[in-house]
Amino acid sequence: MESAFNLGWIDYLIMLVYFAFVIGIGWALKKYMKNAVDFLEAGRSLPAWVTGLAFISANLGALEVIGMAASGAKYGMATVHFYWIGAIPAMVFLAIFMMPFYYGSKARSVPEYLKLRFDEKTRGFNAFSFAIMTVLSSGISMYAMALLAQTLLPFHFEFGPFSEFDFYLVFAAVIVLVYTYLGGLTSAIYNEVLQFFLIVIGFSPLVILGLVRIGGWEGLKEQLEVVSLAHGFEKDAFISTWKYAGSPEANPLGVEWFGVIMGLGFVLSFGYWCTNFLVVQRAMAAGSMAAARKTPLIGAIPKMLLPVLVIVPGMIAIALSYMPESGFTLPTKEGSDVLNYDMAIPVMLKTYFPTGVLGLGVTALLASFMSGMAGNVSAFNTVFTYDIYQSYIRPDKPDRHYFRVGQLTTVFGVLVSILAAYVAKMFNNVMDFLQLIFAFINAPLFATFLLGMFWKRATGHGAFYALIGGTLGAAVHHGLTAPAGADSMVKGGWLVGGIDHVLKIYPSEMAQNFWTAIYAFGICLVLTIIISLSTKQLKTEGQLKGLVYSLTPKYREEGLAWYRKPEFLAIIVLAIALVFSILFW
Repeated sequence: MESAFNLGWIDYLIMLVYFAFVIGIGWALKKYMKNAVDFLEAGRSLPAWVTGLAFISANLGALEVIGMAASGAKYGMATVHFYWIGAIPAMVFLAIFMMPFYYGSKARSVPEYLKLRFDEKTRGFNAFSFAIMTVLSSGISMYAMALLAQTLLPFHFEFGPFSEFDFYLVFAAVIVLVYTYLGGLTSAIYNEVLQFFLIVIGFSPLVILGLVRIGGWEGLKEQLEVVSLAHGFEKDAFISTWKYAGSPEANPLGVEWFGVIMGLGFVLSFGYWCTNFLVVQRAMAAGSMAAARKTPLIGAIPKMLLPVLVIVPGMIAIALSYMPESGFTLPTKEGSDVLNYDMAIPVMLKTYFPTGVLGLGVTALLASFMSGMAGNVSAFNTVFTYDIYQSYIRPDKPDRHYFRVGQLTTVFGVLVSILAAYVAKMFNNVMDFLQLIFAFINAPLFATFLLGMFWKRATGHGAFYALIGGTLGAAVHHGLTAPAGADSMVKGGWLVGGIDHVLKIYPSEMAQNFWTAIYAFGICLVLTIIISLSTKQLKTEGQLKGLVYSLTPKYREEGLAWYRKPEFLAIIVLAIALVFSILFW
């Protein structure tokens, strides 16, 4: 199979129109960027349906499209855990319990909420760690984009030490830089809504054509039985979610039910959806408390259906690669015989999309990359400007000054993201890399938020030192363990000199990530309780009002019929997720 796509002029035209459109949105919104609030917070004026779709689309970057398709090929149907248990319950919890605190406190960011609830040092620790996480996540999106472009575009060149991969990396970064620099968070959010619809339109034909080629859903299940047996599992392991979760050795994910529920469904999921400012920022941009609470619930509905668009293509790709008569093969990582699962979507596009439709599919991939990267950059802007620069470098400056700093931070964030993209190249599945980042940062942070919002005795000293302890605990666990087949100490074992000396070898990188998160959460939770009970609470109950559940008047939406309230929508969302989990047990 040739490495480049056979793109026609119509394909290039579709891509050029898309580039022009997203930059045009930024240009059109530029005139509304009058101050830092407009640029960094979208003026808190957007409707719920916009923020709801942006809430999902901001997460619909390399993590969803390239990473989840890769996980679908690598782990099979078990990958839906990242949606039905690994997202939906946490999104409901955010909407019902946490948004009243975030939005009602008028905090401009998640770190600023931590300052109000705890103290300045806790805010500083979270601000710096979040800044690091966002540029790493943005780098993953950039890596995915450059990898995609290198595969699909028929241009091959070298300029000194630089290859086409480097050129595409910089080109993609410039496009996102332009529209986020011009229109700030508002531009990022409206482009995310556009990108959401493009992704749905662009990937739907891929699923349909792939299923037609393999013989429909029954044909896919039949061929995945071959894949399961080839990997040493029961024949239906690749098409099951919970059936073989009793033992890590019995399922492709390599994680038992406790690791899935506690590691993914509770710690990683709640840590990401409830404390990650990247997604929370979209809800905080809503025009009212009611719209802010509905934002995650509106986003949860398409979130439940996304596996059809992003996981099923990966499952089709691995199934077809085990059908010699299909002529379909997944490439291997350069210099090894390990399958490059990240190439599942690009190779599927190249194989089954004709000219014209191919341009639409490629544009959908470009959209996924841009939504992921722009989301991280816009969140980085706000946290760096408000929680780092204004707090520690240049306080008490006029608003216009921070507006300018926010714009310049856009440039800085993109440049650092380019460096992070090269780190992502060291992982054969970008999803594994991103889950590792979340385990280090979001897992202990969720323990801090959980106690901070629901236990008024939690102190600033307890939160701060426990956050450090939880992060260090994650690092130690990662340094003493490794996944099976690890070929680099980046993946673990770095504290003991390599995989030959680790204390435990996990069946997969994902299993290691889940347990790293569990240890980080547990250590942070216990340390917060111990240190809080040993230190004085410096915040009065009056200062904690609106920040702690027991001290805050319950929010009531007067005049709304019961079926229009967030609580009713939350029940519907949870019921649908439960039905899906049972149907694909």
